[in-house]
Amino acid sequence: MTVPPDTARAWVDIDLAALVANARTVAAASGARLLPMVKANGYGLGAVPVARALDAVDPWGFGVATTGEGAELRAAGCRRPIVVATPLVPEAVEAVLAADLRPSIGDVESLRAWRARSDRAFHLEIDTGMGRAGIRWDDRDALAAAAAELRACAGWEGVYTHFHSADSDPAGIRCQWDRFQAALDSLPRRPALVHAANSAAALEGRAYAADMVRPGIFLYGGAAGKAEPRPVAALRARVVAVRRVPPGDTVSYGGAWRAERETTVATVAVGYADGVHRGAAPSAAPAPRWVEHRGRTVPVVGRVTMDMTMIAVDGPVTPGDVVTVFGGVVSLDAQADAAGTISYELLTSLGTRLPRRYSGVT
Repeated sequence: MTVPPDTARAWVDIDLAALVANARTVAAASGARLLPMVKANGYGLGAVPVARALDAVDPWGFGVATTGEGAELRAAGCRRPIVVATPLVPEAVEAVLAADLRPSIGDVESLRAWRARSDRAFHLEIDTGMGRAGIRWDDRDALAAAAAELRACAGWEGVYTHFHSADSDPAGIRCQWDRFQAALDSLPRRPALVHAANSAAALEGRAYAADMVRPGIFLYGGAAGKAEPRPVAALRARVVAVRRVPPGDTVSYGGAWRAERETTVATVAVGYADGVHRGAAPSAAPAPRWVEHRGRTVPVVGRVTMDMTMIAVDGPVTPGDVVTVFGGVVSLDAQADAAGTISYELLTSLGTRLPRRYSGVT
């Protein structure tokens, strides 16, 4: 069997049409402009092709985590606004300006440093309970000092907060929203762009949509709240070896799995260096992790290794067969849960040696 070089071992199939469809779902539910988050290399799927595909929904701009990520989009021809979500520090002002990015500013010192150097657009962050970054909603002194700086500040384009439990705590999101509104009331005016909603909050409708929403994981096929996304990414790999294991024999490091009966074990050319997590949900007897082979689910046996994973196959299997780790019969979220992690981490763990193959939008 002859296979293309990019599918000789392991790869990721990415459906950009599904990505765009998920973005349209968020836009329809929220009724607001989109600021899609394309940080961490577009959640592992490629920031540049993802941003180019999302241009079809006419987003206001894009969100990134680092100046370098923003500069990559600029070099690829992106001319929409780009907001850097990591808080600005004074030492980074020149780099942000050089890449024509919008910084997130979460303290008075950085606000003063930005204003001293530039009158370009920026977004102010208010911490309403995430406890990560931004001026605290109840820090009256900091809010008063920020208000004094903002009173005659032409570059103040946006203000935002970040919900910590939008998919699981309705009371918590309401509390954060009320804190956000109180902080806004202490500022000299309402800027052009007020935003708070991530994927889960945006999918709840207009309640927290404000002027703009910041969808992330839902765009990439991960569950968020009650809505069902279209699958976007499928991690696939080929079977590279097959053997019959007699009862009592072990498989993989530490002999952690032992065959109870004669078993066909296939070796799949993908491992934790590619993003198939070695760990599993902790328990005395962890449930098997499943992958897809020939349209059926089969269990992973033994520990995942750096470059290979073993599966027990009850049926025909041949070297060259394709196994889908997630994105087919086994969903992204189901695989993440079985590995004791979240969909965000599975996607952003996808290794750089995995070719990305795009379909759906050019």
